Amino acid sequence: MGSTSMSSEPATQSPSAGRLDTKLEVVVVPVSDVDRAKRFYAGLGWREDADFSSGEDFRIVQMTPPASQCSIHFGRALSNASPGSIQGLILMVSDIQAACAELMGRGVDVSEVFHYAGIAGQRLPGPDPEGRSYRTWASFSDPDGNGWLLQEIKTRLPGRVWPARPAEG
Repeated sequence: MGSTSMSSEPATQSPSAGRLDTKLEVVVVPVSDVDRAKRFYAGLGWREDADFSSGEDFRIVQMTPPASQCSIHFGRALSNASPGSIQGLILMVSDIQAACAELMGRGVDVSEVFHYAGIAGQRLPGPDPEGRSYRTWASFSDPDGNGWLLQEIKTRLPGRVWPARPAEG
C-alpha cells in the first residue's frame, strides 16, 4: 500500500490556457424508499433543489447540504448500486462538536468523535489530541445505511478554498 504525503508548500498552478474547469456537482446515493430519504435529508436541513418524476418508473430528487457546492441525487431508476452501499461520503465542518450536536438535535444517531493514530492507524476515541485540521471525525448513516463522515477542517490545505456562503435573503 502506498503512502500519501501532505505538503505545506503552496499548490502550483497549471497554465490556464486550455484548462478545463471541473467541479464535482452531484453524487448519486442509492436508497430503497425515496420519500423516506427525502424526509431524512430535509430533516438535516438540506435544501431540496428538484423532485422530478416520469410515471412510476423514474424519479429523481436533488438535495444540497447547507453551503455546499455539491449535491446528492436519489430516486428510482438512477443507479444499479444497492441501497446503503455508498460509504465514506465526507462532509466538511469547521466545528465538529457543534455539527454533532446539531445533527443529534435533529434526531440523527451520530457516532462519538474520533481520530486515527497516524494516517492509516487505529481509530481512537476523542478529537485529534493536537487539534489539527483533517484529523477529527464523526460518522452517521442515512436510513438505508449509506455512510457519511464529518471531517473537521479549521484551516484548509494550500490551494483549497472555503466555499462562499450563499447570500441570505
